[in-house]
Amino acid sequence: MLFNILQTGAATVADTLTAAAQAAPAAEPVAAPQSTQLTFSLLELFEKGGVIMWILLALSIVAIYILGKKWWVLHRASKIDNNFMNDIRDYVQNGKFKSALSLCQQYDSPVARMVEEGIHRIGRPMNDIQTAIENAGNVEVGRLEKGLPVLASIAGGAPMIGFLGTVWGMIQAFFNMSNAGNNIDITLLSGGIYTAMITTVGGLIVGIVAYFGYNWLTSMVSNLVNKMESSTMDFIDIVLHEPEEEKAE
Repeated sequence: MLFNILQTGAATVADTLTAAAQAAPAAEPVAAPQSTQLTFSLLELFEKGGVIMWILLALSIVAIYILGKKWWVLHRASKIDNNFMNDIRDYVQNGKFKSALSLCQQYDSPVARMVEEGIHRIGRPMNDIQTAIENAGNVEVGRLEKGLPVLASIAGGAPMIGFLGTVWGMIQAFFNMSNAGNNIDITLLSGGIYTAMITTVGGLIVGIVAYFGYNWLTSMVSNLVNKMESSTMDFIDIVLHEPEEEKAE
């Protein structure tokens, strides 16, 4: 008896659910949310940065110019024959000073110019020869390092200028909000921050390029200075063993 009642109740529930399912309208598929993608060009970003971006552009041009020019100068200065000092040794020890001078004049290199100054003073006291070489070396190092302080200044100053533009943009954003009164719109603040951060990015890009370029050029100068010092020691050793009289060439 109880079993029949339960069976009858289950059948009734099943019929009710089936009828409700047939009567319910078909559910419409939920459309996937469309993603919005922000697109912009570098020119638009540059224009939104204002006057600060023009300053950073000028600094970037100066930095690139110094990088290219100094690399070319240092590359040429480091190009010298590996047998240069051996040839100088042979000429000096054989008394062929004119040939040694002619060899030095063939190279546009600080090492060659320093050795040339030393050859001109062969026969004088050793202190005079060393002083002449050191003075020539100081002039050459100053020439090699010319422009590097400007590059270092750009590396440190560009990010600060970019940050100045950011602070100025924030001031403008809050000033606009204060003038808006009760009609405050979030776009007044978000737009100002968006514009202000552009100068920070520009300053960091210029500063990073100038910083790594400065360190790269400084390492090239250091390597060249080490080569100059080594060549000076070799030349002093050559002079100490040079003959008392010049032999006929």
